Amino acid sequence: MHATGANVSTTKRTSNGRSGGGNNPLGDLTAKIRAGGSWLDWVWYGGAAVAILAVMLGSFTSIQPGQVAVRVNNVTGGLKTVTQPGWITRLPFGIHTVYVLDASPQTFTMHGTKQTDDLNVGELTVRASDGSNFHFQDTTIIFQVVGDEAEKVLSDAGLERGFVRWMRPYARAILRDEFGKESTISVSNPAKFGEATERAKTRLNELLGAHGVTITQIVTPRPQFNDEYEKLIEERNSLGNQNEVIKSNLAAALTSRERKLAEVNRDQNRLIQEKRTELESALATALAEQANNTREADTYKISTIGQGQANRSAATQQAQELRGQLEADYRARKSEIDAFRSQPVERVMERLGERLKGITIAIEPWANDAAPSRIEVEQVGGAQ
Repeated sequence: MHATGANVSTTKRTSNGRSGGGNNPLGDLTAKIRAGGSWLDWVWYGGAAVAILAVMLGSFTSIQPGQVAVRVNNVTGGLKTVTQPGWITRLPFGIHTVYVLDASPQTFTMHGTKQTDDLNVGELTVRASDGSNFHFQDTTIIFQVVGDEAEKVLSDAGLERGFVRWMRPYARAILRDEFGKESTISVSNPAKFGEATERAKTRLNELLGAHGVTITQIVTPRPQFNDEYEKLIEERNSLGNQNEVIKSNLAAALTSRERKLAEVNRDQNRLIQEKRTELESALATALAEQANNTREADTYKISTIGQGQANRSAATQQAQELRGQLEADYRARKSEIDAFRSQPVERVMERLGERLKGITIAIEPWANDAAPSRIEVEQVGGAQ
């Protein structure tokens, strides 16, 4: 080998014509081919070409759609997740290690009586909260690796498809737990059944999501019971259907009742509105008449009071005048009386005679009494 290397070096120097010919290997190879070398040289070059080709092919890894790769730098310990399909570089000699994981949707099925592989296990049996047992003939869970979290899957589950083995214990335990919270009656209710499925999905995502796996869908059929209980369920469903029909009829009757009530209310409201309008009109007329009567009464009151006050004032004035006149007559009469008192008896008798002129006084005694007790005056003529 040393001799061969020497011959190669000698050939390189000869073909280049200078001592620095080692800087042009392509020219050296061309010169060697033209000069014709030994078969050992050809074997050496062929092996080198094969080795270079092998290193080049080993420096690339292909990622197919639905796959995700994690490239590990064994020198620095760095990790890089690649989710896009295509080729990624991998340095040779153990510098890089590339692990490819299947990130496409996976189907985990629980059916039958025994486990055939990690994705196909026996059917799910659940004990309800009331102590009864029921089972699901075919339960399907669709899951997949989260592409951006492939490093978690690789570190927690190991190489290849180790994460698939998580499904059997997690799925069976959580589904039994969540459906076991329901009774045989509530689990037959589609609404309650769907709530239990959503609770199980949420818990599975909480547990498996921490390891880079997500649950996209859980498909569970109607739970199955023993024959006697299934018969009772069918009867209950039949009665439930009848109940729904009755509810529908009641709803229709209620709708008809509300419609008729609405019509009656409409008619009565119209009558009430008409009556109200009539009464309001009558009230307005009465109020107008009341205002008019009040105005007339006020006018009459004012005029009557004014007239009364005027009459009162006139009567008061007349009374004052009469009082003055009476006082004057009183004073005149008093002065006459006073003057009459001072006159002699003859003058008094003369005046009395004037007053009694034309009157005949008949005195007839009724008893032999010198002092009569009764005198009767009889009118004669026009005087009294």
